[in-house]
Amino acid sequence: MAENEGRRYTLPGGATVSFKSSQMVTRLEWEDTPIISLMSYYLKEIYYTLQGEGAQSGRAAVFCRFSGCNLWNGREDDRASAVCTFCDTNFVGVDGVGGGVFPNSEAFADAVSAVWPSKMVNCKPLVICSGGEPLLQLDGAAVAALHRAGFEVAVETNGTRPVPQGVDWVCVSPKAGAPLVINRGDELKLVYPQEGVDPAMYADLAFTHFFLQPMDGRHRDEATRRAVQYCLEHPQWRLSLQVQKLLGIP
Repeated sequence: MAENEGRRYTLPGGATVSFKSSQMVTRLEWEDTPIISLMSYYLKEIYYTLQGEGAQSGRAAVFCRFSGCNLWNGREDDRASAVCTFCDTNFVGVDGVGGGVFPNSEAFADAVSAVWPSKMVNCKPLVICSGGEPLLQLDGAAVAALHRAGFEVAVETNGTRPVPQGVDWVCVSPKAGAPLVINRGDELKLVYPQEGVDPAMYADLAFTHFFLQPMDGRHRDEATRRAVQYCLEHPQWRLSLQVQKLLGIP
């Protein structure tokens, strides 16, 4: 496919096919809007639960954990040398609940739809794309397919990759040593404390909500104390707790 890289082919009716061999992506577009992506999506797990963090805490959602990350490869042997050293999730492989390799955007959206309770009414279905780093894979075609399936699409990202067109809710969680390319969104959720990171670095960015989330681990109690104190001294910031861990739910 290398010889086709960057080329666009017009189909009857005005649609185009574009090729990006570096990503092994073939994408069908209509007037530059992705319709269906023929790339494969690698998901560690897909499951139904309650959002446990941030501004939408307590809301029912389908969680999609994408495989892979650009700040750590997921190998414990390499954690100490990674950009992000405190990740608390397993995003390696496709062997989790509901996980797998989905051959195109429609198959991915179908898998998400199958998890949402079919009898649920009077609410907008929510899908949260997380990782790992979901924006290594999530593209406009996948977002469009999820919209056609009736979902509001949220993403939880480290902020180092651009957000595809159409995402409804953007949550950025900055990491020390990883330059941000996303400087606006719905919520900025900073795991705190991080060496080399001052929340004031992000206070002027164009986000609606600002959260400090105590770093989990051996020093969680001290991290919680410091996060609480910072929020009291800087009311722009709100405290986010990982309610899912307190409740013992996925």
